Amino acid sequence: MVGRNLKKNRSIDRGLLFLTLGLTVVGVVVVADVSSPQALEVFSDSFYFAKQQLMWAVAGIVLLLISSKVNYNIWRKLSLPLFAMSMVLLVLVLIPGFGAKTLGAQRWLILGPIRFQPSELAKLTLAIFFADNLTKNRPFYFYLGILAGVFGLIMLQPDLGTSLVLLSIGMSQLFISGISLTWLTGTIFLGGLVGTGLVLLSPYRKERLMTFLTSSSDPLDSSYHIRQILIAIGSGGLFGVGLGQSRQKHLFIPETATDSVFAVLAEEIGFIGSSLIIILLFVYIFKTVKVAKNAEDGFAKLLAGGISVWMGVQIILNLSSMLALTPLTGIPLPFFSYGGSSLVMILLSTGILLNISKHG
Repeated sequence: MVGRNLKKNRSIDRGLLFLTLGLTVVGVVVVADVSSPQALEVFSDSFYFAKQQLMWAVAGIVLLLISSKVNYNIWRKLSLPLFAMSMVLLVLVLIPGFGAKTLGAQRWLILGPIRFQPSELAKLTLAIFFADNLTKNRPFYFYLGILAGVFGLIMLQPDLGTSLVLLSIGMSQLFISGISLTWLTGTIFLGGLVGTGLVLLSPYRKERLMTFLTSSSDPLDSSYHIRQILIAIGSGGLFGVGLGQSRQKHLFIPETATDSVFAVLAEEIGFIGSSLIIILLFVYIFKTVKVAKNAEDGFAKLLAGGISVWMGVQIILNLSSMLALTPLTGIPLPFFSYGGSSLVMILLSTGILLNISKHG
């Protein structure tokens, strides 16, 4: 397991800071663009979603600045209560009256005027909890039990995509800690069997898989979503149809501002523009991995590694589903998809990475 090492002060990673702020600003503009038809249809206000996203972006940037100044070791001291709190929230979201069901999934928690996704908080708290405990040489079954518990709670919502992200966080931290590859490989194999079983036993998930495998069938029903996505991306050509000029965003593509935001973006700015967005996102991932690689403290390295894998897996899952390389999962695209829970947690976590880049 990774232990503690002596730390030295470095400069904060300004490149990561400015890239994060730039992606956040561009993301708000993109949400304003792609969400306008749906916002007008539902709320009679073309900028309803944009104003919400701007509010969350400001809140997230404030948290980023605060967390970049607070020594990362404070998260180590809070790892158990934070993780316990997120587990309680994951249970509450399943209880009628607390959790809200949207599109067949009970992922949203309603607490008075507050509405958020506990699973987004769980991504960070799991990374913190694992990073703390992996420096204490606990037995492997301890981590396996934690992952199984988190996976089970998320699957009850149900949300296979988020479950995969959480498993990726935990497994990557186990790998970084130096745990036996035999145990790790066996766990991945077992997880693959469980995941396959869950897909085959669930009519909804099985339909998603069959739609992916036979995307040309039933274009007006089960294949409608992915076909409209591919039409949007294909319509963009090399340079796009122009900002604000998307045709597919006019209620043809479901979830234009959330899961499918990249499809509309690709239609408007084309292959060149969307490739630039992908490059910027992968530069962001490279910067986060570099923070983990350069960290000298064991807890800092594990935490930064878990966060970087979280971001990377989300980006890959979203983009690959938009290109019909994997089934649609409902995973948001970091910085660009509409949603306060995701954006705020991403910015808070990036602030932690910035602190690690200086003090880790």
